[in-house]
Amino acid sequence: MKVTKSVLIAVIAFVAALVMASPASAVAAKFHSVDSSVSNSGALVVSFDERGVGNGDIDYTLTADASAVYACINGGGKHPQAANKETVNGDVSTGGTFESRNGRVQASLSAGPIDAGGFSCPGGQRLVLASVSYWNIVLTDTTNGTSTSVPDAWRVFFAV
Repeated sequence: MKVTKSVLIAVIAFVAALVMASPASAVAAKFHSVDSSVSNSGALVVSFDERGVGNGDIDYTLTADASAVYACINGGGKHPQAANKETVNGDVSTGGTFESRNGRVQASLSAGPIDAGGFSCPGGQRLVLASVSYWNIVLTDTTNGTSTSVPDAWRVFFAV
């Protein structure tokens, strides 16, 4: 069998492409499930299951827009009708690194809540987080360049 020069070049190019292919090209990272909730402290908690990530440590970032309402509660556990509440808006973010197991990461990240800033209560009242909400939530696998939108989350602790 006689091999032509063009066939030989094509075979060499194919073998070179296979040898040069990076391990990441074999990775097909995809978020299988993602869920959001608000913890008792008012933090955004995003739990996720990502598959096809390969082996090793996988880096994640979590970002969200946030709003928190802080209020003053008196000794009887009531919110006085006075205008002593404050709404604070801003961004929250966090990151984390998790080890994949069999090409899969199941984990949770938490961020927030936004700080009350300079808002304070008069004597005899205590500052509480009345409610918190998070939207435009995005979870990103920065190792594999995969992102997913996360459902909005909110929680009311005190009706004010």
